[in-house]
Amino acid sequence: MLKTNQLKAFYGDFQALFGIDFEIGQSETVAIIGSNGAGKSTFLKSICGLIKSPNESVSLEKTPIGELPAQERVRLGISLVPEGRKLFRSLSVEENLRIGGFAKREGYWNLTRVYELFPALIEKKHSPATSLSGGQQQMVAIGRAMLSNPKLLLCDEISLGLSPLVVKDIYNALPKICAEGLSVVLVEQDIDAALKASNRYYCFMHGKVSLSGESSLAKRRDISAAYFGITEESA
Repeated sequence: MLKTNQLKAFYGDFQALFGIDFEIGQSETVAIIGSNGAGKSTFLKSICGLIKSPNESVSLEKTPIGELPAQERVRLGISLVPEGRKLFRSLSVEENLRIGGFAKREGYWNLTRVYELFPALIEKKHSPATSLSGGQQQMVAIGRAMLSNPKLLLCDEISLGLSPLVVKDIYNALPKICAEGLSVVLVEQDIDAALKASNRYYCFMHGKVSLSGESSLAKRRDISAAYFGITEESA
């Protein structure tokens, strides 16, 4: 579905990513884990076009897209659920959701199906989106992304600041989302949640991949070493 080849990213003169090789297949969920500042959000921004990169460094279905602007990547089927949700304060829940459909991609997802996925939004659809609870706002952000009918959904810290019960509800929706053939890249600091929800994982440290593998076979000791850079010799 998507592949990166020696992907680098910069903020001015500051280099944030150092040659990331990554791939995700159709209907696969891949987790990106790592501490603050590891480069996880920068990686998603590079995939969705908020940070430009050499054309060959990002490929969607074997087509190079590294130089395409973000709006073109949405039309090709890449959608981002940003960290902090980034809802439009002046718009209602339903107006925020409808914005996701402006790409006019055909597919399974429409307003009715988003409301079926997140029934709590039905009675709130005419309310200002930012008047909702944090969990409900996250549902709006996910629903907005789904209405673009993406092939690839990028989720950046969707559990951040939410109660464990709300996080459980959000993660329970992921299998329904993936059931329609969608691929998901899940950036998450909650290691247990990330591994449970994903097929494979990549651990980032200082803008590089420090570990990767199948989520079901992941060992906490190895992840801790890759996450924090701690080895038996340095402990």
